[in-house]
Formats: sequence, C-alpha cells, structure tokens
Amino acid sequence: MTPQPQQHTRKGKPTTRFHIMVKPIGPICNLDCTYCFYLHKEELLSTDTRWRMSDEVLENFIRQYIEQQNWDEIVFSWQGGEPTLLGLDFFKKVVELEKKYAPPDKRIENDLQTNCTLLDDEWCEFLAENNFLVGLSIDGPKKLHDASRVHKDGRGSFDEVMRAAKLLHKHKVKFNTLTCVSAANARKPLDVYRFLTRELGSTRLQFIPIVEPKFFNKTPTQHWDPEKLPKLDDPEARPGHPDSIVYDWCVDPEDWGYFMCKVFDDWYRRDIGKAWVYYFETALKQHMGGVADMCTLAPICGKGLAIEHNGDVYSCDHYVYPEYRIGNIRDYTLEEMVFSGKQKKFGLDKDVTLPQRCRQCEFLWMCAGGCPKDRIIRTPSGEPGLNYLCLGWKQYFGHIKPYLEELAKTVQA
Repeated sequence: MTPQPQQHTRKGKPTTRFHIMVKPIGPICNLDCTYCFYLHKEELLSTDTRWRMSDEVLENFIRQYIEQQNWDEIVFSWQGGEPTLLGLDFFKKVVELEKKYAPPDKRIENDLQTNCTLLDDEWCEFLAENNFLVGLSIDGPKKLHDASRVHKDGRGSFDEVMRAAKLLHKHKVKFNTLTCVSAANARKPLDVYRFLTRELGSTRLQFIPIVEPKFFNKTPTQHWDPEKLPKLDDPEARPGHPDSIVYDWCVDPEDWGYFMCKVFDDWYRRDIGKAWVYYFETALKQHMGGVADMCTLAPICGKGLAIEHNGDVYSCDHYVYPEYRIGNIRDYTLEEMVFSGKQKKFGLDKDVTLPQRCRQCEFLWMCAGGCPKDRIIRTPSGEPGLNYLCLGWKQYFGHIKPYLEELAKTVQA
C-alpha cells in the first residue's frame, strides 16, 4: 500500500514522505473496459502535447520525487490508461533516471499497474531484472473477466492476460492481482477468489468495488447538488433503477458485502498466511490498534495524488478534475503541492464532511466513511455525504469482527 503523506521528525531530522501515482500516458488504453473511470479523461483534460510524458517532465518528476523525500524507500507507481503502450524504452529510461538521482542510502521500488495484454518475454525479463512489482488486472475466470474487460472491438482480453501471467511466473516477476468487483462478478465471490489463488497463483490480492455515479465524467462527487441525491433506502440508490444514481454495471451495495463476506470466510478457513488480501490485512491491523493502510479506510484522505503526462498534479487519481488540480511540476515543486493548504484541506475534508449517521456508527473506526468519491447518497434523514456502499460495508465489518478479534489475540500473544 502507498505511504501516507507525512511531515515529522525522524532521527532528529525533519522528514517528508508522500506518494504520487504517475499517469505517463494519461487515459490512453488499448482496452475499453465497461466500468473504466479514466477513459473519459481524454475529453476532460486539455492538453497541447501528445498523450505521452515528455523527457523533460519525466526527469523533473523523478529527480524531485527522490530528492524531496527524506526516506529510506521511494516507491514509484506507474499507471494509466495502459502504461505499457509507451514501450519498453520508456521504462528503461525511467530506471536510468532513477539510478542517476538516487543516493546510496535510498532504495528505489517500482510498481506497474497493467492489463498485461502487451507483455512478452522481453518485457518480463526487464521487469524481473529491475525488480518491478506488477499489478495484474483480472476480474476472475474467463466468463467473468471478459464480461467487462474487452478490447475496442468487443473481444475479451482473458486469454492474453493468462498468457502474460504464465510469462510473469516463468520469469519470476513479482505480481499481485487487482480485481474489480462489479455487477458482472459480485455474486460469484468464490469463483473469483479460488480462480485467483488456485489457478492463477496470486498470493497478493486487491479488490476494488466499482461505483461510478452517472455524470461522473464531468463533475466530481462533492460538486453535485445534494438535494438531488437519493436517500439510503430509495430504489434510486441501487443499480438497475431507471433513475439510479449509478450505472447498471456498478456493484450493488449488498452484493459488495456478500462478496467480501464469502471471500473472507474462504480465506480464513484456508489461506491465512498463504494469501495476502489487502482489505483483510488492513482490517486485522485495525483490530490490533493500528490505522488502516488503505487510503479508502483511513481517517484522513489525500495519500494517493496523481501526476498526469503533462506535469499537472491532482489531489487523487479519482479526482482528476479541474477543481482538484493543485498545480504543475513546471511551476511548483512536488513538496509545495503535496503539502499545500489545498491538498491538506482535501485530506481533512474526509472527516469534516462525515454525516452524523456515520459519527454514531459502531464501525466508523474501520470505515472512516469510505472513499469520498463514493459518498453519493443521503442518510434517511436527508443528510448528504453517506457512502453508497454503506450497507455492504456494515455487513462485512459485522461479519469479520469476531474472527479478527480472535485472530488479533493470537497474533499479539
């Protein structure tokens, strides 16, 4: 998981640590996934350059990202769109620049989130040699994966992803899986989980609930008219209704809870110590008195900033809108933008804007209101800012609580 932005004292010296997702090709992708929240940025983002990070911006970013963090480990995260469309030479240049600017006392790590359709032996040799962690996007077995993750012509991408997965294993490239939970696969939790762990061989798994409100492509959540948002028990607060707040392909809140409970049960019975599921591990940490590693469940937001191909920096990759542009790397340093008043307010607003229903909830310490982008419904009393997935989160948190309390005692013993 990405580190929380920090300014504090370490070994008597002032230190800074932050994380920025790099979008070196912007929203450009060779796939046309049904639920992708980033493809529309091609229309939203204005640019006078090609959809490719220039050598100037790339070097400026890498230099600043290393120099302005007084920390032992610096993590670069390359995302898209589909970053492998930039070609292998681009990432060879990345590694060269990292070596150029990294002092001996800093360890450089790279992770690459990819649909894997373009990976071949040469790519995998490079990734292994340079110790890249690959995030492999896959939604389950063929039928479930190909329901959403398709090419521009409608062809499924499953066979190409599986071919790439075999290459990753062959070259011993570290990888984890990122699985989007949508209407297509939410009712098949064990089909998904057992495929990922027992057929694909994934030992590190991340699940992402697909929640995209209608008109999200133009307007961020917090800029909607709250009076037009449905209440928790309204049929419009669920997918499938003609006037639903979300698209039909989004996960239903209770299906999300069902999916997570079923996967947790299988993991708890069979895979503790074998498979690392991010949601379960962060929940265990919380039950042991720690703070969630995942930004969506942490009390303060703002840990996952994004830099676009043209050097524009945004508060979060889910908030790449003009309203959340902090600045450009040509005009300000990364440190100035990350710790700016605007970004701090963005992070603190996660707690400030919580409705009273959340503040009184027994699971607030685990949920923190969830991701702000998903706060698109109102409480039964009409207060805005309730998370669309509230029913599912409560179902999941209530289900795992006794198991994790016992597990936490065992770990701490």
